[in-house]
Amino acid sequence: MPTPREPETLWLARVLWDLGAIQFGDFTLGRTTLHSPVYVNLRLLSSHPRAFLRAAKVIWEMVRTLQSMARPHIQPFQRVSGIPFGGLQLALAFSLVSKIPLVFIHPPKGKESPEPFLEGIYRPGETVLLIDDLVTSGTNILETAAWLNINAGLRVRDVLVLVDRGEGAKEHLRHYGLNLISVLTLEQILNYLMAEGKIDGTWYQKSIDYIYRRRKEKALTEPEAGQGPLSP
Repeated sequence: MPTPREPETLWLARVLWDLGAIQFGDFTLGRTTLHSPVYVNLRLLSSHPRAFLRAAKVIWEMVRTLQSMARPHIQPFQRVSGIPFGGLQLALAFSLVSKIPLVFIHPPKGKESPEPFLEGIYRPGETVLLIDDLVTSGTNILETAAWLNINAGLRVRDVLVLVDRGEGAKEHLRHYGLNLISVLTLEQILNYLMAEGKIDGTWYQKSIDYIYRRRKEKALTEPEAGQGPLSP
C-alpha cells in the first residue's frame, strides 16, 4: 500500500523498483528500442498478486476520475481489451475490478484456425478501451486498434498504459486519433528513483538523455496525418 503522503503513482514506481522490474545497462527491446540504458519489465507485476491487483484498481480509479470531469478525458466504452501479452493480463485484471466485459484477439491456431480471431461477446460499433502495460513507439497499439476495427467493427478511442517510456508514442498515437493516457511516465520513475537515492546521477542522466533523443527522432519521422492504420 502507499506510504503516508505518497501519491498512488509513486507507490507503483516504488513497487516496480522493489520487484527488480527496473534495470540499468544496455538493452535492445523489440523492434524500436535500441541500446536503451534503462529497461522496465512490467511482467514481473504478475508474480506479485497484491501489487498486480492494486495496479488494476489504480487504472480503474483513473478511468472513473477522467470520465467524471466536466470535459471527460476518456470517451464512453463498452468493452476492454489488452495488447498481448502483458497488456492482456492487465486488461483481464481491470475487467474483474471494473466489471467491464473483456474481448481479446486470439492468435492463430495452425490449420484449425490460421488467422487471428476475436474471443468474447461484442457488437460491431461498440467502443473498446485498450490497455497495455508499457508503450514505447505505439506500433502494437496501432496494429491492434486497426485489427479490431477492420475485423470486428469495434472502435478504439482511448488507450491506457501503466508506463509510457516517453519516446513520442503519445504524439504518434494522437496523430491517428488515439488518446494515450499513462499512470506513470519513465521520466517520472527516474525522477523518483533519483530523489530517493536509489540510482546515481550517471544512470539518471544517461536515461533522460536517451528518452529526449528518442522523442526528438520520433518527431522528425512522423508521417503526414491520415497515413497509417487509423486516421484522426
